[in-house]
Amino acid sequence: MEQNIALELKNITKTFGKVVANKNVSLKVRKGEILSILGENGSGKTTLMNMVSGIYFPDSGQIFADGKEIVIASPKDAFDHKIGMIHQHFKLVDVFSAAENIVLGLEDEKGFDMPCYIEKIKEITEQYGFELDPYKKIYEMSVSEKQTVEIVKVLFRGADILILDEPTAVLTPQETVKLFKVLRNMREDGKAIIIITHKLHEVLSLSDNVAVLRKGEYIGTVKTAETNEAQLTEMMVGKKISLNIERSEPENVSDRLVVENINCVDREGIKLLDNVSFSARSGEILGIAGIAGSGQRELLEAIAGLQHLDGGSIIYNNPKTGESENLRDKTPLEIRQMGVRLAFVPEDRLGMGLVGNMDIIDNMMLRSYKKGKSVFLQRKKPKSLAEEIIERLEVVTPSAYTPVRRLSGGNVQKILVGREIASSPTVLMAAYPVRGLDINSSYTIYNLLNEQKKKGVAVIFVGEDLDVLVELCDRIMVIGSGRITGIVDGRNTTKEEIGILMTKSADNEQNGGEQ
Repeated sequence: MEQNIALELKNITKTFGKVVANKNVSLKVRKGEILSILGENGSGKTTLMNMVSGIYFPDSGQIFADGKEIVIASPKDAFDHKIGMIHQHFKLVDVFSAAENIVLGLEDEKGFDMPCYIEKIKEITEQYGFELDPYKKIYEMSVSEKQTVEIVKVLFRGADILILDEPTAVLTPQETVKLFKVLRNMREDGKAIIIITHKLHEVLSLSDNVAVLRKGEYIGTVKTAETNEAQLTEMMVGKKISLNIERSEPENVSDRLVVENINCVDREGIKLLDNVSFSARSGEILGIAGIAGSGQRELLEAIAGLQHLDGGSIIYNNPKTGESENLRDKTPLEIRQMGVRLAFVPEDRLGMGLVGNMDIIDNMMLRSYKKGKSVFLQRKKPKSLAEEIIERLEVVTPSAYTPVRRLSGGNVQKILVGREIASSPTVLMAAYPVRGLDINSSYTIYNLLNEQKKKGVAVIFVGEDLDVLVELCDRIMVIGSGRITGIVDGRNTTKEEIGILMTKSADNEQNGGEQ
């Protein structure tokens, strides 16, 4: 075995019932290397790394660290072998400080010496270029600061092998640049770093090598300098697919929704939406960007009639009647009947409009059963719609009669988005419609949104990937702390410009003007 190999997996297999998550996977990462692990949804990336970090135990196979075979039966075992994993969802205590979270659960025979620990934390942050106040409470921190705490926590415990699961999913471009700089510093110090991600451009800019998984099996490892996005996609999917979003010029553009000075306050008196004004136009895709929790959800729910407003108006210009109506006084059902559709995909995908115990066909019927004149509901059209969505969006399911709860999160998402698009909307609001989807399915959704735009639909797209927003959207509206910090032309902007708008202070910025 090579001297500088930090971690090696040999023929790792893991099953959950009849589902094979990983099958005979073998790969290695060296000291002083950044290895990216790529794969579609359900390809087994996170499961594989969860075995390395002690959350799961493999059914068969071997794990080697520094040339010696090891057994990892718990996260403590992983730490004993200097392996630390930073998960996508942070495991921090909000009311504790950064330093308290970093040393939480530590066993020290010499006694608990907090001043000494804080000095060590400062040494780590200075060595690698982190920005962290050890005394700051977690609830006062930004997402990137919380992530820094998680990384420093594993370094504090002596980790030489670090695993990061989707580390840039909720970071701005500027925060991502800072993180990459820190990771490169750690690589220079001899750390072995494994990154699970789906963002190909980040893989190519950061990693030394890329390992690809497909349907739980190891496909191969390639040098980053010798590959490109098209090759990596083909390795992931098993076939060539186009990675181009064809953005057509808007035609017959007119204001479909005009939102003016809407305000929304929660029960504690905190403003969720602060004097928000903008327009959504027919035949156009309006993108919405912002750090997670900046008011995106409340804004879309307000338009759909699901959120109480404390002021302002939402004027809907009906293309069928030519009349203008204020949606603010309408019920969600009345708004839907006017053609305004909300396809919101939260982390709890079954929480917005899908019933887990019902099959796919019955979930298609949920949007139309109130129109039935008979107590006997017609299942023919919903069945055809379900089968069309299954085929077009490549939903992995035994049949249209399968209960939705038995499907993976990504497949549940396809059904939700497909159903809303199929309802012939005049306004389509798609929030995080590709969250958790593999690259092939994501581009299918982008093309569906473009088709709606060409039909004259006003599309509102809330996304996390700024590269996609810039490539897909005609205009991009940036929201921060419940306020609009700017609206830019999608064809002339950059993700760096959007990143700056995302981090603007809502206290000293006026609403951005439209372009």
